[in-house]
Amino acid sequence: MALFFDAQWFDARLGERGLSRAVMAAAAGLGEADLALAFKDQREVSAAEVAAFAELLGVPAAEVASRAGVSTPVPGEDAAQRIAALERRVAALEAEVARLKA
Repeated sequence: MALFFDAQWFDARLGERGLSRAVMAAAAGLGEADLALAFKDQREVSAAEVAAFAELLGVPAAEVASRAGVSTPVPGEDAAQRIAALERRVAALEAEVARLKA
C-alpha cells in the first residue's frame, strides 16, 4: 500500500483515457473540492469511491486502493473468505455457550 495518495499516477491514468479530474469526481459522486482533498492527501477515499475509480480507469480496485494510500477494504475482495471466517467464529462461540450451559 502506498503511504500517500499518488496524484501523479491518477493523473497519468486519467490522461491515458482522455479524462479529467472533474469526470473522475462525477463518476464517484464527489464534488471536485472533495476529490481535490483526496489528491492532496487530506481526505481518505471510501470503498465505493475506490470501486468507481477502478471502473473509470480500467484497473483493478486493489491497485486503486494501493495508489490512494488507503486502508479501505477493496469492494468484494475476499468477501466469501471473511464471511466463512465469521461463520466459523460464530459456530465456535455457540459451541462454547452450549458447553458452558451443560
